[in-house]
Amino acid sequence: MANFTDHQRVWWKEATFYQIYPASFKDSNGDGWGDIPGIIEKISYIASLGVDAVWLSPMFDSPQIDMGYDISDYEAVYAPYGTVTDVETLISLCHNNNMKLILDLVVNHTSDQHAWFKESRSSKDNPKRDWYFWQPARYDADGNRKPPTNWRSYFAGSTWTWDEHTQEYYLHLYDESQPDLNWENEDCRRAIYDSAMRFWLDKGIDGFRVDTVNKYSKYVNFQDAPITDPSSEVQPAAQFWCNGPRIHEFVREMNVEVLSKYKTYDGLPVVTVGELSMTPNPEGVLEYVSAQKKELDMIFQFDITHLGQGPPGSDNKYDFSEWNLPEMKRIVEKWQTFIEGTDGWTTVFCENHDNGRSVSRFGNDAMEWRDKSAKMLAMCFAMQTGTLFLYQGQELGMVNASTEWGIAEYKDVESQKYWKEAVRLSKDGTDVTRKERIMHGLQLMARDHARLPLQWDPSPNGGFSQGEPWMRVHDDYKAINVETQEGDANSVLSFWKQLLRLRKEHKDVFIYGSFELLDAHNVSIFAYKKRFRGQAGLVVLNFTAERQALPEVGSMRLLLSSYPSPAQGTLQSYEGRIYMNY
Repeated sequence: MANFTDHQRVWWKEATFYQIYPASFKDSNGDGWGDIPGIIEKISYIASLGVDAVWLSPMFDSPQIDMGYDISDYEAVYAPYGTVTDVETLISLCHNNNMKLILDLVVNHTSDQHAWFKESRSSKDNPKRDWYFWQPARYDADGNRKPPTNWRSYFAGSTWTWDEHTQEYYLHLYDESQPDLNWENEDCRRAIYDSAMRFWLDKGIDGFRVDTVNKYSKYVNFQDAPITDPSSEVQPAAQFWCNGPRIHEFVREMNVEVLSKYKTYDGLPVVTVGELSMTPNPEGVLEYVSAQKKELDMIFQFDITHLGQGPPGSDNKYDFSEWNLPEMKRIVEKWQTFIEGTDGWTTVFCENHDNGRSVSRFGNDAMEWRDKSAKMLAMCFAMQTGTLFLYQGQELGMVNASTEWGIAEYKDVESQKYWKEAVRLSKDGTDVTRKERIMHGLQLMARDHARLPLQWDPSPNGGFSQGEPWMRVHDDYKAINVETQEGDANSVLSFWKQLLRLRKEHKDVFIYGSFELLDAHNVSIFAYKKRFRGQAGLVVLNFTAERQALPEVGSMRLLLSSYPSPAQGTLQSYEGRIYMNY
């Protein structure tokens, strides 16, 4: 088997991707919604970061029940975001600035407003009936109608919704407005390839982030899940839809029949990065990302962002539990080392549109410490092996919404459904403290925190919009914004730019190098070594507000500290350092 250092070098392995959430990036016309022209307006800013590619979250036509992950037309753009022509302009501008552009591929489900589903639910003998999952009702001993299975949805409640017109239930792993597509149907798959993929690849995009990629294949005998929560009628059931019996066949077909036929604007292979939830074993992940399997180039594995969470799809996802630094270290080590000696690849990230801000989650968002801990976290992840993904606002050290905000400020469908469930269970006595626990969990981990409008300057609404924003702007926009940080050489933004330059300058070590965890049980300091042949780097990080003794660095020389003036023999509060053996 090949040595770790023999990984084939491909553009996307060395790239830093910048994720844009269009609703919250920049509003160009004052309607309160971010839009594609707003992104175009800020293309020079994006390029100035030193990133190599942009990942644009869903901008397709949608009722926006789940912020665009409920698509009603793959070939159209949600009108407040702009037009297909605007996206074509964005593609060209990214390419002109030496950046590639990937889109979200959301094909586990559509909106219930998609033409395909409207046909499917129109009658039992419609040709598209089998493009979705329809099942008859069950009935209990008293004749009460029951869903086909007891499966719990990711957004609480049942995965089944009754359709009065055709007198059957349809399946939806997420919201009832997001019916699941039936990948068992070949005609359905062909339509997906044409409408959701080739339409945009033909316009010049450079690949896809593939949403919920391991959920296309279900166990279609539709058995009940084991009862793990006797107090609930619905039960976690991911074993029936995650990594199902035909999943590798489907993903490989998508690659071989579609993706392999396309190149990037500069003639390189297009890229795929899959959202791979609930796949905890490296062997299972490698099945998707091994180059010889011809499925996906890389995946997002979510152990790091799920620290402190209960399992996704369970009733305790937002029931926060304390974690410690050794837990984080073990997760990082696991997913840094699993590709050694293989032809697979890994990703590095700690933020996206589905999680709370990393400074609030893993650092310290108190005013005294937020910039320092943001820089430390930036160093922690930017120096790890794999393809780096940066989420909008992360480069500024944006933090979670204030804990003073009420639940009405939380717009996300998942947040609202978990809250509604918590209120009910608290009120009926099933779990009397649940409301307080879930509110605490939402304050730390809700998806809403990442979706607050980006803070551009100290003007009203943080410069995001001249109108009323669709979601409240963070209270601290005057202190945390692009304009202020661009003029400060010691800002979080300036530090991120410096890190991305260093990552490229020393890519052998920091992108391709092997990972060695040091002092695994230390509860205050995270230290690791990176090696590539005779080169070595050492990263030491103080995860506390207290000074810590600097670990032994030997003859290695300091390359960078997150403090302008590092102290002799001491790591200052939330300080990170990089040493090299050159």
